Amino acid sequence: MTAKIKHTGVDRNRYKIYLKKALEFYQSMIQAEDSKNWNAVGLNSVHCAISACDAVVVFHLGMRSVSSQHRDAVELLDSILIKGADQKSGLLNRILAKKNIVEYEDRDFLEKEAKELIKLTTRFFEWVKEIIPEGR
Repeated sequence: MTAKIKHTGVDRNRYKIYLKKALEFYQSMIQAEDSKNWNAVGLNSVHCAISACDAVVVFHLGMRSVSSQHRDAVELLDSILIKGADQKSGLLNRILAKKNIVEYEDRDFLEKEAKELIKLTTRFFEWVKEIIPEGR
């Protein structure tokens, strides 16, 4: 599966960098929610999920996707043989599906959409922190 995904090797210890980025995006997402900046909630949520995915994949596989298609990162996550990865890859896919709405559509991201995305991102990020060191 990973052979057809454009990826690069990464030292497994570098997962900490991606975990730190995910945490910063998560914190920015919460701050944006407090300020009712729904577009910022959406974008920070997506970036949190991508960085969190990178942290898991780097930790377990020693690689990360460099594909322009975020769905490839989902496939890499799905290839990890740990309990829940297949289910969480579906959750990641749902989060990433909102990226185009937030970034490219000519409308504001709505409060209702932002609140739902916060729930999804929190579930995903909490799972990531449970399965890799220093996330606990």
